[in-house]
Amino acid sequence: MSLRERSPGRTAEDGEDAAGALAEPDGSDRCLSLLPWDRFSAWLHCVCVVGFDLELGQAVEVIYPPHSKLTDKEVKYCLLVYLFPYVGCLGDTQFCFRFRQSPGRKVSFCCFLDQLDRDLPVYLKKDPAYYYGYVYFRQVRDKSLKRGYFQKSLVLISKLPYIHLFRTMLKQIAPEYFEKSEAFLEAVCSDVDRWPPPIPGKILHLPVMGIIMKVNTPCIKIPQSGFRCFCPVFFHIQMLWELVLLGEPLVVMAPSPSESSETVLALVSCISPLKYCSDFRPYFTIHDSEFKEYTTRTQAPPSVILGVTNPFFAKTLQHWPHIIRIGDLKLPGEVPKQVKVKKLKNLKTLDSKPGVYTSYKPYLNKDEEIVKQLQKGVQQKRPTEAQSVILRRYFLELTESFIIPLERYVASLMPLQKCISPWKSPPQLRQFSQDDFMKTLEKAGPQLTSGLKGDWIGLYRHFLKSPNFDGWFRSRQKEMTQKLEALHLEALCNENLVFWSQKHTEVETVDLVLKLKNKLLQADREHLPVKTDTLKKLQTHINDIILALPEDLQDILLKTGTT
Repeated sequence: MSLRERSPGRTAEDGEDAAGALAEPDGSDRCLSLLPWDRFSAWLHCVCVVGFDLELGQAVEVIYPPHSKLTDKEVKYCLLVYLFPYVGCLGDTQFCFRFRQSPGRKVSFCCFLDQLDRDLPVYLKKDPAYYYGYVYFRQVRDKSLKRGYFQKSLVLISKLPYIHLFRTMLKQIAPEYFEKSEAFLEAVCSDVDRWPPPIPGKILHLPVMGIIMKVNTPCIKIPQSGFRCFCPVFFHIQMLWELVLLGEPLVVMAPSPSESSETVLALVSCISPLKYCSDFRPYFTIHDSEFKEYTTRTQAPPSVILGVTNPFFAKTLQHWPHIIRIGDLKLPGEVPKQVKVKKLKNLKTLDSKPGVYTSYKPYLNKDEEIVKQLQKGVQQKRPTEAQSVILRRYFLELTESFIIPLERYVASLMPLQKCISPWKSPPQLRQFSQDDFMKTLEKAGPQLTSGLKGDWIGLYRHFLKSPNFDGWFRSRQKEMTQKLEALHLEALCNENLVFWSQKHTEVETVDLVLKLKNKLLQADREHLPVKTDTLKKLQTHINDIILALPEDLQDILLKTGTT
């Protein structure tokens, strides 16, 4: 992503269709009109300003746009930005938090934006059950105030995991907002309401207060696994990858919200392109509504990654099986000392030494080459960005080596196209068999793409019981089922349906028309991967069949909708 000043002659609508309308993502000519704030809602739910009042404590001072709604519970999450003891932390701080959407809230996304979401890779889709909060906090001394400090946060609330984009945006607008106040915030939101939707594969120019942010989708959506986060524990990155892959309960204890959120987001993204399907909280506090649920000792810790800063958690979460203690993040050129995995009983306070506290034994043998490569980079003062690229490539190749055998096996569950008949219901996928999958690993396992040795079979058996496998398989199952429905539609379109109707009774013909109409509705409702021409062809078939019927039936069928 790059930034540049907006040229005087450039309008916010450059690169878009006519104002108020957007082309379909499949390139068809049909346009969709958007209402005011629909464009804004494609990116953000709202913008909040959180301040501190001597009598009321922390309070949400502004929510913009004015029509945006937050429940009391959601407002409480926005107030969490003040629950970190910022003593001695003067200046500006950025971090991220994540919270559950209140039950019963209606989704405001229009169908067009839902279709855009459909076209994204699964690990980049919006999560309908959660919001992200992107925070820019400022604390500076101000003798004119009774408290003696100016303390305020600008918070962007969004469904989207566009970590780098919103961090960059806040860095541009927050300092100026603190000087200019509410009118400036209104102008920012008006700019966002002129942004084109985040269409996959497009380079977008996003204007905000005189700056053009040039972003290449979907790259902007991937939380970057920065090497800086893993620097204190990079001797154990492969073990951390296994823990995240298997959905094991993980706690990150860090000295600040920024380091906490940065590390949690890096962990979640280390198994990309596989989606992390459990809950994760980049910044979790004792005031969180899930605090009791996640800290109880009456049941096993849940599959979740928590980022915490409060020393109280060192005792409260001591029963958790895997704890990562992050100290102050190292500066470039500082070589971290190699530390052994520590026993959990040695973790007594948040002041304990940095390291990984667990009794977990990795399934795979340690990859010494990546450790040496990263260590050499530190010694040679290789730029952090370059180290991050090496680490991301390593994680990507490791994850792909692991997931390719599963993709290959699941693809074999798909019925052959010759089994699809237009006159029968689409065939079902074959059942996933763990035993059958394990048999494929001998000749088509991860050894084809990875040189790592170890107990791959044990790792797969553990993974198949994890939330990440469940989420991945459900997603693949849905994709393949929709593909079968799409192929069934194509098969119907390739038939001479008018000729068929002439050979059958009126009752059978009417039944066919109603079924075909429902097929069209299903294709639109479920966003089936069907070409626009196929849908048009099927609609033509329906019209031709209806016109061949008696007039009284024509009137009824033309007025009849679908269910």
